[in-house]
Amino acid sequence: MDLEDIYVNVKNDDMKDITGPRTQNHSQDEGKDGKCRGRRCLVLMTVCLGLICVLLLVFITLQHITITDLKETNEKLKKDYGQVFFSMSNEEMSWNDSRQYCRDRGADLVIINTEEKQKFISSFIKHRVWIGLSDENKVNLTWVDNSPLKQGFWETGEPNSSDENCIELDPGRDPVNNWNDLPCSWKIKCICEK
Repeated sequence: MDLEDIYVNVKNDDMKDITGPRTQNHSQDEGKDGKCRGRRCLVLMTVCLGLICVLLLVFITLQHITITDLKETNEKLKKDYGQVFFSMSNEEMSWNDSRQYCRDRGADLVIINTEEKQKFISSFIKHRVWIGLSDENKVNLTWVDNSPLKQGFWETGEPNSSDENCIELDPGRDPVNNWNDLPCSWKIKCICEK
C-alpha cells in the first residue's frame, strides 16, 4: 500500500464520520422542533376551542333569560288582559288616521286602564304615540270602546287646552305620568292593541 492510498482512505473515513452524525443531528433537531410546534399548536387550539365554548354557553344563557322574561311578561298580560297583541305604526298619522290604521289590522288604538299596563307600554315604545283616548264629543274623555276615563297618567299641567282633543303617550317623559293632549290633526305614530 502506498502512502497516498492510506491518506485517501483515512480522509474518506473521516468524512463518513463527520457527515453522518451531522446529518442525523440536524434531522433529529428538526423532528424535535416539529413536535414542539405541534404541541404548542394543539394547546393553542384547545384553549381557543374552550373559549368559544364558554362564549357560546354565555350567549345561550342570556338568550334563555331574555326568552324567559318575555314569556313571563306575556303570561302576565294574558292573565290580566286576555290574549293581547301590541303593534306600532311606522309612519306618522293624525289620530283619526291612526285609529283607521289599527282597525284595518283588526285592532284599535290601545286602552290603558292600569298603572301596570301604562308602565309596560312606556317601557318598550321609543316614540310619541297616539293612544285610544279622546274627547271628540267635547264632553268627556272616552276610550275607543266608549268607556269613560277612570284613571289618567297625565304629565304635570295636562290636559291643558280645549283645542287639544286627542291624547298621546310621550316615552321621553316620566315613565308613569306621560300623557299629553294634542290637536287630533297632529301627525305622530300610534300603538294598536288587539
